Amino acid sequence: MKKEEHILEVLEQMFPDAHVELNHQNNFELLIAVVLSAQTTDVGVNKITPALFKSYPSPYELMHAELKDIEDKIKTIGLYRNKAKNIILLSKQLVEKHQGIVPNDREALESLAGVGRKTANVVLSNAFGIPALAVDTHVARVSIRLGLAKPEDSVLEIENKLMRKLPREKWQKAHHQFIFFGRYHCLAKNPKCDNCPLFDICKYENKSQ
Repeated sequence: MKKEEHILEVLEQMFPDAHVELNHQNNFELLIAVVLSAQTTDVGVNKITPALFKSYPSPYELMHAELKDIEDKIKTIGLYRNKAKNIILLSKQLVEKHQGIVPNDREALESLAGVGRKTANVVLSNAFGIPALAVDTHVARVSIRLGLAKPEDSVLEIENKLMRKLPREKWQKAHHQFIFFGRYHCLAKNPKCDNCPLFDICKYENKSQ
């Protein structure tokens, strides 16, 4: 069995129900939540979005929001001032260019305020079922430790290597499983090496058993 197949098999056993952990009811809420999640935990984002979405349930309301009100609602997360500006502008762009509907193509998504490649990938994959692999800190760390990428690789290089090595139809699920593995098992500090089913193939220089 190829190493990649073995990794996917193990992750499927460990995290069969891996999924996006940002709470959302629709594509607009998902997009806003992903933008807010940059350099912030999903748990932190989930604490602030209920009140935000209750006040501003669609881009039509959010585009007219007072900046100060948005800042107050999201100030517990990192980079909140910048994010507040971005989600107001993003909502305006959605209404003016896309009739208030979240677009389902990468170029249109990446043209929105605060949306980069990673955010676009998450939305394409989770909102529209379009195969994509978003590389966040967990995916990058796990990919490097499991020898699927090199420590010096950029985020885009890691994404391209994963797309080459993993079957396209597995990208969406694998993306969440890599995140769960990195978030709950292969932690940045004190990874759970002593009961890791992938210990033998792990390249992490500080692994311990």
